[in-house]
Amino acid sequence: MTSVLSLSSVLLALKLCSGEWCYQSQFSCNDTCKEPNHWHKIFPKCGGQSQSPINIVTRKVQHDSNLTGFIFEGHEDGVTITVENHGHSAHFALPSSVRLCGGGLPTTYKAVQFHLHWGEEQQPGSEHSVDGERYPMELHIVHIKEQYSSLQEAESDTTGIAALAFFFEVTSEPNKHFDRVIEALGRVRYQGNSSTILGFRLADIILPASKLSYYRYSGSLTTPGCDQIVVWTVFHQTLPISQKQLALVTRQLLYRTEKPMTGVFRPMQNLNRRIVFTSVKSDGVRALPGLITLFLCFFCAFGQQR
Repeated sequence: MTSVLSLSSVLLALKLCSGEWCYQSQFSCNDTCKEPNHWHKIFPKCGGQSQSPINIVTRKVQHDSNLTGFIFEGHEDGVTITVENHGHSAHFALPSSVRLCGGGLPTTYKAVQFHLHWGEEQQPGSEHSVDGERYPMELHIVHIKEQYSSLQEAESDTTGIAALAFFFEVTSEPNKHFDRVIEALGRVRYQGNSSTILGFRLADIILPASKLSYYRYSGSLTTPGCDQIVVWTVFHQTLPISQKQLALVTRQLLYRTEKPMTGVFRPMQNLNRRIVFTSVKSDGVRALPGLITLFLCFFCAFGQQR
């Protein structure tokens, strides 16, 4: 009887462990977690046809005149926010007074949280890429339709979540406003740790809406369960960060196993016939640079012959 109970306990433990997901950087032979290529085995939606992140190919994007400018609400307000280490990343909870409308969205969305994706030190860490280029880090600001009270409730809506994605680019000068975010990460080193930032303003780290242009596509959450309910906005403009600041970010947090939290990104997913749109008309001409050059050369040669 004892042996039967022991076997049952082992099977239960294996079942519980097999339900854990992890990033590739976490996976090891001693861990039973499922790395990204196997997420779909325990979260079937991760094997869907509209998954994120993606590589944006600029010569294939299409201009959409409905992609107008955004209106940001609450970005200028100083608010108290909470940051918590969730074991796979750190989430900065935002108040519902931070809102988003315009930008071709179907309605007004309210903010829930923002978080970051980064790689190993000195290595790319963004989730999305543009023409195959990945950036050092990527910021996601997650919003839900204002009529919903939680992310879970919004997941029943195919456009229930609007996510804003900003790439970071390394600059010679530090982004002093971002120091507060880095310091907060250092206060939540272990899973379950939480801290607060007083008087935080999104406007200190995000460009004004009037200065932004963007790509738009329909996709999914980039962590399990990978629900395909996200209206993605990936901005052209990058945010600055120094190499020293970036290195600090990669050293601040630990996974639940107390291994350094690095490589927190999902690999690229197939576009699968989806169309990526852009708010800028000029992006469309990038599709034919070679043909335009060839035409000009031919025109010049023909003129010289005459």
